[in-house]
Amino acid sequence: MPTDFPSPDTRYPIRLPDGTDHVGTVFLRAVIDHPRWQVGDYSYASSEAPPEDWAHRLAPYLYAFSPERLVIGRFCQIADGVQFLTASANHRHDGFSSYPFAVFHRRFEGAASLPGPGRDTVVGHDVWIGAGARILPGARLGNGVIVGAGSVVGGVVAPYTVVAGNPARVIRQRFAPELVARLEAICWWDWPIDEICAHEDAICNADPARLARAAREVAQGRRP
Repeated sequence: MPTDFPSPDTRYPIRLPDGTDHVGTVFLRAVIDHPRWQVGDYSYASSEAPPEDWAHRLAPYLYAFSPERLVIGRFCQIADGVQFLTASANHRHDGFSSYPFAVFHRRFEGAASLPGPGRDTVVGHDVWIGAGARILPGARLGNGVIVGAGSVVGGVVAPYTVVAGNPARVIRQRFAPELVARLEAICWWDWPIDEICAHEDAICNADPARLARAAREVAQGRRP
């Protein structure tokens, strides 16, 4: 039977008990219209003070003319106050001054005070970013990463790692390496949403054999 899970194009995917929409949580695909964003299905963001412009709230220095991109996978969970500080926020800091003179005199061509283009910021699938976290320019967060509230995260974070702090450090690995490899191969986030909902127990419980059986059922087109 088809699921009643909301479409990824739904702006407000959570319905409150009184029948109204919870306007503080949005599916990002439905609210982001920005040429430098790439966001996967069912990834959501929440805010206690919902903005008109979610793209600006989450990534205030990512402009339409920026050379870098912000790439977010499927089923990511972005809590209140999270910001992505993308590469266009950078100053050049390899010389004697970090001051961005060109921003003020507006002669940009060949300006010595401007840094070169920075790397994309990439967030994998099923990543949970806690309240108030800051993701630094060019960061790469693997699938299944959990970022603690208030953390400042840069560099590469391996899949299924928990990080926290400023600067963020590894708190623990969520699973053993061989299980991480199996999870990366199963890629449940790429299944049809009906199959994901049908196998919710297998996905949300830490039973590798059960998830493997679910993956075989999905591959064979069978349902539990």
